[in-house]
Amino acid sequence: MTGYNVAVVGATGNVGREILSILAERRFPADVVIPLASNRSHGTEISFGDKRLKVMSLDSHDFSTSDVAIISAGSSVSFEWIPKITASGCVVIDNSSVYRYDPNVPLIVPEVNPQAVENVRKKKIIANPNCSTVQLVVVLKPLHDRATIKRIVISTYQSVSGAGKEAMEELFKQTRSFFVSDHVKVEKFTKRIAFNCIPHIDTFMDSGDTKEEWKINAETKKILDPKIKITATAVRVPIFVSHSESVNLEFEREISAHEARDILRQAPGCSVIDKREDSGYITPYEAAGEDTTYISRIREDPTLDSGLNLWIVSDNLRKGAALNTVQIAELLVNGKLLKKK
Repeated sequence: MTGYNVAVVGATGNVGREILSILAERRFPADVVIPLASNRSHGTEISFGDKRLKVMSLDSHDFSTSDVAIISAGSSVSFEWIPKITASGCVVIDNSSVYRYDPNVPLIVPEVNPQAVENVRKKKIIANPNCSTVQLVVVLKPLHDRATIKRIVISTYQSVSGAGKEAMEELFKQTRSFFVSDHVKVEKFTKRIAFNCIPHIDTFMDSGDTKEEWKINAETKKILDPKIKITATAVRVPIFVSHSESVNLEFEREISAHEARDILRQAPGCSVIDKREDSGYITPYEAAGEDTTYISRIREDPTLDSGLNLWIVSDNLRKGAALNTVQIAELLVNGKLLKKK
């Protein structure tokens, strides 16, 4: 065997399916890819490139045979299974929030802090950041390197796919009910999502922030710079895929919109679509299915000595989750940090 044995936990979910798709697209060096899910999905078939793989039960898999496990099955699964998986000698890349704030677990966006992958030796775990954080720091990193960001004010416009398949189904059902004049049933969200916006993602904290807003703050500081001041408002919007962010930045040193535009055009993982004309910007619909993070509406903030406004859009299922985890796995391979069983 020349390739690796890869287990994908949560393979039947939105992100799990994208992980399998991207592993195949990018020709990850795997001899064996094992899709894992709960017992009720055992035996069902799932796509992997031009192949079909049978989903296996998580409960019965022997992780001592796997080199790396990519987990996207929710915090409860990660909390229960990651200690067992790492004890078997398998390295874990986790999409949940369980280990993101552990100082001994690297939180990685490959375009931003690839050097942190070396810390996988401490616990055999790498955490994947929150989807809204990933696209944000990809854009902030090159600007921070140039002019040092002091403060960030961010408002997110997050698609329902970030809340899972049930959330996507609820938006579809509510939209259909609205058009046929049926009762619009609210189940997954706290209020109706169809033709509405909900300024509430995750649970409320004592500060008045939601957990989603806190995550953006804590994760950006851990990945980029703990000295940056951040305030966020996270909003769920009635679209299926792609998160958008309106970002206001204050810098220590002067930087113009023109210079920022040139910097971001050269930045890895970024694509600038910014013409001051009708349709000269990117929207969530156009970003869906794409790997890049798009930046539009780059302009100077006249209320600050050195400030910029940006509009950032990315596919939350791909760069915000699945693609980032596969890129992390590629870092492990390139750094010779994965040992074949």
